[in-house]
Amino acid sequence: MRWWNDFAEAMSHDAPLGRLTRFRLGGRARYMFRPRSAEQLSAMVVRAKHEGISVKVLGAGANVLVTDDGFDGVVVRLDQPAFMEVDRDGVTATVGAGVELMPFALKCCTMGYAGLEAMAGIPSSIGGAVKMNAGGRHGEFGQVVREISVLRSDGAVEDWPRERVGFGYRNSCVDTEIVLSVRVDLGEDDPTKLKSRFYEHFAAKNKSQPLKGDSAGCIFKNPEGKSAGALIDQAGLKGTRRGQAVVSTRHANFILAEEGATASDVLELIEVVREGVLQTFNTALELEVEIW
Repeated sequence: MRWWNDFAEAMSHDAPLGRLTRFRLGGRARYMFRPRSAEQLSAMVVRAKHEGISVKVLGAGANVLVTDDGFDGVVVRLDQPAFMEVDRDGVTATVGAGVELMPFALKCCTMGYAGLEAMAGIPSSIGGAVKMNAGGRHGEFGQVVREISVLRSDGAVEDWPRERVGFGYRNSCVDTEIVLSVRVDLGEDDPTKLKSRFYEHFAAKNKSQPLKGDSAGCIFKNPEGKSAGALIDQAGLKGTRRGQAVVSTRHANFILAEEGATASDVLELIEVVREGVLQTFNTALELEVEIW
């Protein structure tokens, strides 16, 4: 009996991953799992752990580079109805981890709920927004989070208050846990003003960032007190390419995958950029994007 037989209706094999990421690059997953419920997900996680099989969650694919070899484990997609629910109670809402961040933020603005306007232009699932504390200069997702529900690797479900989540700059304490849902506390404001701020933030990002290109977003975290993009630019690395991967001339902290690019091209270019900044400014850049 195969380990995954009990989950066969939700499990696929040799699944392409590139098309599910913003880079549109990379190999395939040995398994792809789209659970119908948290209980089914829990059972699969426990079984996979027993079999020594790694598990990762792929949300909107905006902060991930899948290598050309792909991922020899289970990739979980929380895109079924059980993980797409939104339960509102006034300014408080419980949101499934599979819900897309930007549409949810815009809908909140339209309904007069404030706090997520800064999420404009940030492609992410709600679960990914928690794990990476998605945000920018105008605000971070963690600022509105009251608590989260997570699935541990032993199959147990826990509720974490905001303090335990440990939000930091583009990170949190969520590690091997899988975010199931998030409870957020919002404010109230005039819908017209909120939508105006949302679209202003989006327009600013669209002007300064190559949002229409194949890219995972910012490649590096900003060093304390510095801008990674500015360092890369000042090191003369804009437009640098390896194969069909190129450092954006619009925003130097973005790498674009042009037609024919491979994940290996991007990885090589990442190292070129890191070395260039290190040699020029004696500053080591830390990756923001995850490498699978």
